[in-house]
Amino acid sequence: MPRILIVDDEEAIRRTLRDILEFEKYQVDEARDGMEAVVKLKREKYDVMIMDIKMPKMDGMEALERIQILKPDLPVIMISGHANIDTAVEAVKKGAFDFISKPPDLNRLLITVRNAMDKSSLITETKVLKRKVNKFKTQEIIGESEPITKIKETIDRVAPTEARVLITGSNGTGKELVARWVHEKSNRSKKPLIEVNCAAIPSELIESELFGHEKGAFTSAHKQRIGKFESANGGTLFLDEIGDMSLSAQAKVLRALQESRITRVGGDKELKVDVRVLAATNKDLRKEIAEGNFREDLYHRLAVIIMHVPPLNERRGDIPLLVEHFVKIVCDDYGMPRKKVTKEALDALKNVNWTGNIRELRNVVERLIILSDKEIMEKDVLSYVIPGGKN
Repeated sequence: MPRILIVDDEEAIRRTLRDILEFEKYQVDEARDGMEAVVKLKREKYDVMIMDIKMPKMDGMEALERIQILKPDLPVIMISGHANIDTAVEAVKKGAFDFISKPPDLNRLLITVRNAMDKSSLITETKVLKRKVNKFKTQEIIGESEPITKIKETIDRVAPTEARVLITGSNGTGKELVARWVHEKSNRSKKPLIEVNCAAIPSELIESELFGHEKGAFTSAHKQRIGKFESANGGTLFLDEIGDMSLSAQAKVLRALQESRITRVGGDKELKVDVRVLAATNKDLRKEIAEGNFREDLYHRLAVIIMHVPPLNERRGDIPLLVEHFVKIVCDDYGMPRKKVTKEALDALKNVNWTGNIRELRNVVERLIILSDKEIMEKDVLSYVIPGGKN
């Protein structure tokens, strides 16, 4: 149910507007002045605000300015019984959705509320669409440190070839992003990049996931299924966390790489596939080979080029650039002005032990944006990131 906040110091006005809006099936909340409205906005989410101009403590114009910083996408309808055309123009210039004189014409008020609600819905839909579009865009590899510069240079040299690439590194370092850029800069970039998280698929299903299956191949195989190798035909197949793949699946992947042919589970027909394989792992595959958990012949097939993505603790000089990047992304997603991060806060972030790497830093930046005031300061890092103010 859409939520509306009525802000007016006159109880009779608030009650009248509430009765009308609740009859129209809106959920209504009230505030007696601009200061109370700003406090409520920090705690609650509203779709539209109706606000008087002349109020004690904080009038409507001052509150409107604060709301534009706090909730810039919130449609605010200004009302007043003492205003003239200049006041109305000033209110709209400061970001008001519309201006209505008191006593308000009820039909016009309801039409204005509906229009404001439509605007609010369009803004929300636009943000969702932008997120979907951005999700499919390959993000830039952020950093100027020596290890990251080397990775970028290696991508430029390796991507145009057909060489298989093994990407190593801890969880959260950005191995998937490296794989995306190898594909993006390759001659296969116009074809699909198909990603498979080998750790997330049960061992008994991994072969069906990779190679597909025929109808009736097993109990739940009610229809034929195309596997990831076929889906990636002409493009790139990214096998993430390949160190978690079962030995039986490893054997079939090895055969597919050797012969460029696959056979669906439950089938006997060989299918030719043209796929470039990229793989990633957070495990030491040499150790896994010694322990009998990974095939050495598959390792040598995959590791034509080895690219190691360093942990964040080994590239702390990139933290200011990464923080700036994540501030932009998070603030844009939330539809709020970008917050400044002080030098002292950045220095404090450099001293954090980043066990979760880039993924952890991104989550921390989002936390700081939500919990801090107008800018992110050192005290915010000490309060919300480093327990007890210590690393």
